[in-house]
Amino acid sequence: MAITAKQVKELRDKTQAGMMDAKKALVEADGDMDKAIDVLRERGLVKAAKKSGNIAAEGLAEIAIDGNTAAIVEVNAETDFVASNDKFQNFVTAVAKTIAANKPADLDAALALDLDGETIDAAAKSLTAVIGEKISVRRFAIVSKEDGDVFGQYLHNGGQIATLVTLKGGDEETAKDVAMHIAAINPKYLDRDQVPADELKHETELFTEETKNEGKPEKIIPRIVEGRVNKWLSEISLVDQEFVKDSDKTVGEYVASKGATIKSFDRFEVGEGIEKKANDFAAEVAQQQGK
Repeated sequence: MAITAKQVKELRDKTQAGMMDAKKALVEADGDMDKAIDVLRERGLVKAAKKSGNIAAEGLAEIAIDGNTAAIVEVNAETDFVASNDKFQNFVTAVAKTIAANKPADLDAALALDLDGETIDAAAKSLTAVIGEKISVRRFAIVSKEDGDVFGQYLHNGGQIATLVTLKGGDEETAKDVAMHIAAINPKYLDRDQVPADELKHETELFTEETKNEGKPEKIIPRIVEGRVNKWLSEISLVDQEFVKDSDKTVGEYVASKGATIKSFDRFEVGEGIEKKANDFAAEVAQQQGK
């Protein structure tokens, strides 16, 4: 298939690989972005793969706690200006509180909940009419804890990132420290045991090919691969990551020093995974001028 300049740029942005290397990888992968990244990784050409997907949609994430129940929600709008709108902020807060109090089973059930005399869905549509932008409740998660557990929450940049942590034991200060770490470092899993077997196998195969392509002696390749797999696991597993406030400890060690263990965590980053339509500003101006 024909490879476009846009695809090459996207791959370069994700991997920092050279232009020709990126193009060759895309050709070899028949345009599949994930496969092209794997090709570059096998050849040792990935310099800085980005962790998250496309961040495009605007809005806010929020957390509400109701006794032993917490809700983390994301509400989207079309532009970042809306995030500073009082009416929008109040709506997001109200939605989070309502979801925490009622624990709906899914998004449809959440949208049907009563919010000051109308459903959340109707309230979103009413706010859309007032603000002039489409307002939508995108997702939520509900977390329950035991009486001896502790919730920790953190909102970064006013709600562009929201993190919620549940500790067994410990205190709110410790839980908030962990929540701040999660906002900054973005772990993928709680611990190594949560990493799916197929993902572990895939990464091991990639590290093996990468090591072979470096020309390392055959007899030491397994040991090198094992070391690289362990390093990768320590980077994606929360409890194994270096704690941002004390790099001499892992997150797991820090929490243990406070008499606690981590039971769960959730992290919402506004717009993650949503690809925003790319606008050609020059074309828009020309169109408005009738050219």
